[in-house]
Amino acid sequence: MSSHESNHARVIPLRPVTGAPAPTAKEPLLRHVVGDVLRRERQAQERTLKDVAEAARISMPYLSELERGLKEPSSEVLAAAAHALGLALADLLALSHRELVRLSRPDLAPSRRIGATPRPARQTSRQGEVRLAA
Repeated sequence: MSSHESNHARVIPLRPVTGAPAPTAKEPLLRHVVGDVLRRERQAQERTLKDVAEAARISMPYLSELERGLKEPSSEVLAAAAHALGLALADLLALSHRELVRLSRPDLAPSRRIGATPRPARQTSRQGEVRLAA
């Protein structure tokens, strides 16, 4: 081998790259989803961070961090924040669940999502009848 030749080895893949699974999007973190729900509920009630933090007996900066998904709150803190907004912990978690499903499974139609109320079966259409679905 001369000193002018490249010392780089040629790499031959063992398996063809075709058909490799496409990279999947990252699932949303629960703390982000819960924080978004808390903020949305607070803003829907037109309440300030200060008002809700005082009612929940947590600091205003901590509540802000919860809403921004920067903290992993305990169940006690979540319950306090939910109660300050007039929600039960179960309500907060149910709203968070719906949002999590919506974000992580956009391919599911609303009627096919977990927890969705099933639609009653429809009568079969008559011959020649045209129905449009939205």
